Amino acid sequence: MATLSIDDLDLRGRRVLCRVDFNVPLDSDDGATTVADDTRIRAALPTIRKIIADGGKAILMSHLGRPKGEPDPTLSLRPVADYLDDLLDGPVHFCEDTVGDRARTMVHNLPEGGVLLLENTRFNPGEKANDDAFARQLAELADVYVNDAFGTAHRAHASTEGVTHHVPRAAMGYLVAKEIEVLSKVLDAPDAPFVTVLGGAKVSDKIGVIENLIGTVDHILVGGAMSYTFMKALGQQTGSSRVEEDKLDQAKSLYEQAEGTLQLPVDHVVATAFSADAPHRVTQGEIPEGEMGLDIGPATVEAYREKLLGAKTIVWNGPMGVFEMEPFAKGTFAIAETLAEATDAGALTIVGGGDSVAAITQAGYAETVSHVSTGGGAMLTFLEGETLPGIAALSQK
Repeated sequence: MATLSIDDLDLRGRRVLCRVDFNVPLDSDDGATTVADDTRIRAALPTIRKIIADGGKAILMSHLGRPKGEPDPTLSLRPVADYLDDLLDGPVHFCEDTVGDRARTMVHNLPEGGVLLLENTRFNPGEKANDDAFARQLAELADVYVNDAFGTAHRAHASTEGVTHHVPRAAMGYLVAKEIEVLSKVLDAPDAPFVTVLGGAKVSDKIGVIENLIGTVDHILVGGAMSYTFMKALGQQTGSSRVEEDKLDQAKSLYEQAEGTLQLPVDHVVATAFSADAPHRVTQGEIPEGEMGLDIGPATVEAYREKLLGAKTIVWNGPMGVFEMEPFAKGTFAIAETLAEATDAGALTIVGGGDSVAAITQAGYAETVSHVSTGGGAMLTFLEGETLPGIAALSQK
């Protein structure tokens, strides 16, 4: 059976409670708080516009930051409502509560085709706890429910999973549907050669993905600090590089299971300290004592580039180094540029994870690659072959 889509719903005159992912960075310079990156807001626009065009009442809810279950003025969604008002040419109403009398009244008074953004769901402790009473209060605002927040679909929270048990119909929005369609192709029928690029700080974040893709993927290209855990697990020197000591046995086992498909850097950009100003150089093979690896080296870039340009399917999650510091950004930005070239050559290219998305955006290739996922954690969970609670809870056709 297929999951219900927003296109399967009659929205006219209905209260459409829509979970979006407006967990966006805010900029508070000059005393005014504004949205610093609107990528996730723009990603939700097709679903919001569908509700408006069909004459539904768009009641939007989202979390923002980690307010620990109580109101935090610095994490209010009001600046997001103001920003969305401009994107939609208004008006976007804002409710200072998430549930309760004020929320019910504003929903009741909302005209057909109107938009209302509720306050941060995580201001209520019942959100993360998936409290049934809080979920019921959310459901009181709805005739139908739409989940368009892929970035939180791997969390069983009240606004993503709990609420679905108290509404007649729960459907996926356009953003979620697109994410599931693209990522399902990777798991079910990837065009070969299939290459995945995994980086970032921790092997532990990627263990499930590597285990699930072994046997399907042709090459796993590893970079970032997680590569040093693999190196140390294989008996190589890593100097003062970041290593997950408690994951060495697991890393060695994964490397052996991969049977030659998991490739580690052959050279590194190393420095004497974790600083953009620290002396740095390129070293081959192992990393000497007193130095730490902070990026993949030029020989690794070329080796990875060759694999990527020969691929038909590419998934990238995690930077190759500390790309926030200019001396250690070349590896990450080279991967971004190569993915753009591979896309132009006909490959399906998918980028996910906050740092990778930031890098592909900074490099200017976010519009070139095939798909930029809005949910790093949800993407990894999906690629691990695990169930996403926020999707599994939706109604079936």
